[in-house]
Amino acid sequence: MKQFLKFTLATIVGIFVVWLLAVLIFFAVAGAIAGSADKSTVLKPNSIYQIDLKGTLIERSEDDPFSAAFGHLTHQSVESTMGLDDLLRNIQKAKTDPNIVGIYLNGGSLIAGIASIEEIRNALLNFKKSGKFIVAYADNYSQGMYYLASVSDKILINPEGMLNLKGLSAQTMFLKNTLDKLGVEMQVVKVGTFKSAVEPFVLTKMSDANKLQVSVFLNSIWNSLIGEISASRKIPVDSLNHYADQMMMFQPTEKAKQYRLVDSLVYVDQVDTILKSYLKDKADKEKLIFVKTSALVKVPDTEKFNKNKVAVIYAVGEITDEQGDGIVAKDLIKTIHKVTKDSAIKAVVFRVNSPGGSAYASEQIWRALELLKAKKPLIVSMGDYAASGGYYISCLADQIVAQPTTITGSIGIFGLIPNIQGLNKKLGITYDGVKTNKMSDAISINRPFTPEERDLMQNYVNRGYELFVKHCADGRKMKVDQIKAIAEGRVWTGKDALKIGLVDRIGGLNDAIQIAAQKAKLSSYNISEYPEKEDFATKLMKDFTDDMETKLIKTQLGERYTLFKQLQQVDKLNGIQAHMPYYFSIE
Repeated sequence: MKQFLKFTLATIVGIFVVWLLAVLIFFAVAGAIAGSADKSTVLKPNSIYQIDLKGTLIERSEDDPFSAAFGHLTHQSVESTMGLDDLLRNIQKAKTDPNIVGIYLNGGSLIAGIASIEEIRNALLNFKKSGKFIVAYADNYSQGMYYLASVSDKILINPEGMLNLKGLSAQTMFLKNTLDKLGVEMQVVKVGTFKSAVEPFVLTKMSDANKLQVSVFLNSIWNSLIGEISASRKIPVDSLNHYADQMMMFQPTEKAKQYRLVDSLVYVDQVDTILKSYLKDKADKEKLIFVKTSALVKVPDTEKFNKNKVAVIYAVGEITDEQGDGIVAKDLIKTIHKVTKDSAIKAVVFRVNSPGGSAYASEQIWRALELLKAKKPLIVSMGDYAASGGYYISCLADQIVAQPTTITGSIGIFGLIPNIQGLNKKLGITYDGVKTNKMSDAISINRPFTPEERDLMQNYVNRGYELFVKHCADGRKMKVDQIKAIAEGRVWTGKDALKIGLVDRIGGLNDAIQIAAQKAKLSSYNISEYPEKEDFATKLMKDFTDDMETKLIKTQLGERYTLFKQLQQVDKLNGIQAHMPYYFSIE
């Protein structure tokens, strides 16, 4: 008994010590970060802005101090993120600040959507108008990062490095055979020949319609990429396609230089010498001064206060009715109403980066935007995706701005109801019950639809589709039949969407802001972003509690975390969905 009590006491003490250490770490991190949070950066002359192209690009930067500390203490790698908002602002700062002489793109493995990469690339092209230099170096360039680096004055690569240039591919994961083995049938009601988001659950390969649309938009994206690379590197498009067919990743690195894809094969320790060659003053060549993204963010803005504001409202992720990581309808609507009521805000840019989601939630957001538009100019800026529900909440804007490689359209909706009768049979589960009315047990997951139930569901989906199409027709000032001719759930790139009237202009977020200011007749203004970012204390507490489970799962699953998230989303497909074809990856 004594041994048991001794062991139990030791366990309790151990738990208490671990808990106490966790709390001490929490406050130590909070104190350290809070102490440095307000420190601004003072730039020294002849500084070089170093952009480390690693981790994952997200739409807006976010503080994640506890993750970094947690990873360091547990000796586990932590996924780093970089905000597109910070990056675009920093590149503009670097262009106008006389203390910055150039940009150094370091590394080539940043995970980012192609339209977002294009936004950064265009910002770098604008930066070059200042006459300042851009130099890129990487041990290995991913295809997207090579596209980004192709704007550089010099592209450097390790002599034993790899440059990935092979073209684009898209793959979809199909679950039908797995569901059949489980005894689960996914019952589908949809509108749109090209509405292929349901295909993974009911087919074992892509339909002809889906294969056609994916082939068209994939080729459109690829042609945009190599067209831009061709212009920057002065290499004919036909030659670039020929090199891609050779799969440059596994070719000798010397070939990349021979084909003029890169300028020099150098080791990382040789990069400083090349960067120094761009500096004019000999004294400045003794020691290079690098300024990283986190430091340049803290360089004070020179922008003067202006009572007139242009608001940027971010809508990022899947559209949901309930709480989630993406666009939560009730929260976004609250933000939209707040912006609508603010008299200082004269125009609004709605930044959409979403593959869609709940049709009901999309309709509620659309209504809130309709009320906003009645009072202020509304411009949509599309990111990597603004498809299905993402287009639903975009279509009423005064103008829509998209990148050539933005994925948009997918005007169509579907409903997906599982029938687990086969699974019940395998498990030996039976059901019995009573009901008061004919349809009291309608749409049960324990049996197939009756013909009457299927008709009811199809009519419900049809009404939703007609409403979606009407909103698009009204917003785009087109006839319903014109929208239906390009709808049917079909996905388009921004470049092709411009041709058929689904978008108005090719450009990025800054272009949309300028259009909004022009619409409001503003010659000067400040920019306000919504929803407001979480403050340090809130973010730290959230990291310490809610996000720890996610971080643990990511650590355990590694690259398989994406697959886990895809399967997890199946459980969230409640109600009628306005969602683009998902579960495919472009490489």
